[in-house]
Amino acid sequence: MKYSKAPEIKLIIDDLIDKLKFSYINKENIHCIRSYDAKTRAIARIWGIPKLFKDVLGMEPHYIIEVNAKRFDKLSEKEKLKTLIHELLHIPKTFSGALLSHKGRYHRINNRVVEKLFNSIF
Repeated sequence: MKYSKAPEIKLIIDDLIDKLKFSYINKENIHCIRSYDAKTRAIARIWGIPKLFKDVLGMEPHYIIEVNAKRFDKLSEKEKLKTLIHELLHIPKTFSGALLSHKGRYHRINNRVVEKLFNSIF
C-alpha cells in the first residue's frame, strides 16, 4: 500500500474543526494522508498515537486521518465532508490520542449525528 500526504484534505479538516467549534482538537496535531491500493472497505480511517507514546517518548498526542483514494475520491463533495466529520467524531474531548468507538455510554457516531452536524454548518 502506498501513502501520500493530503494537504487538500488537511485544509478541509481545519475548516471543519473551526465551523463545528471542536476547540478541543489541536489542529497542528492532525495529519492527513491519502492511501492507494488499500485492501480495506473503509472510505476513511483515523489513527491515534496513544498515551503510551506520550509517556515513554514525550510525544504529544497526534491523529492521522487516512482517506482511501479508491473510495473517497468517487464521493460527492457533500459525502466527502460527512465522511470527514465522521472521522473527527472519533477524537475524544481529552485529545489524548485515544479513539472513541461508534457506540459509547455518552456518545454515538452514526449517520444521524453526522447529518445533524453537517446541517448545522452548511
